[in-house]
Amino acid sequence: MEPRISIITIAVDDLDRAAKFYEEMGLKRHRITDGVAFFQMGGAILSLFPRESAEQDSGIGFADGPSRVYLAYNTRSDAEVDEVLAAAEKAGGQVIKPAQRAFWGGWYGYFADTEGNLWEVAHNPDFPIDAEGRISLPE
Repeated sequence: MEPRISIITIAVDDLDRAAKFYEEMGLKRHRITDGVAFFQMGGAILSLFPRESAEQDSGIGFADGPSRVYLAYNTRSDAEVDEVLAAAEKAGGQVIKPAQRAFWGGWYGYFADTEGNLWEVAHNPDFPIDAEGRISLPE
């Protein structure tokens, strides 16, 4: 297991407004799918996700738990997702959503650290990870 932060996701109330802000800041939006905005930022990705969708996807309301920012740990395999979730639980974290097939085809789950910060752990074969652990958006 190689520790990394792959994607920083911000849950937003108005996706179009937030995406426009980052585009106006000079970031290039990668339009992979509707309902989320991705921006390549060096070796990591900034993701904007509608708050209601983020709450539904993680299974918790943000008023009940973490801030609107949650972190993502992308893996090279489905099995590694399971390993990371198990390691988080063993370390004292809480698995919020056990690993399962995602609507976009990958394998993912969520855990909260001991302070309640939310992490998504996912294997998305469309977001390759190089030998140094840097993630990339598809062309």
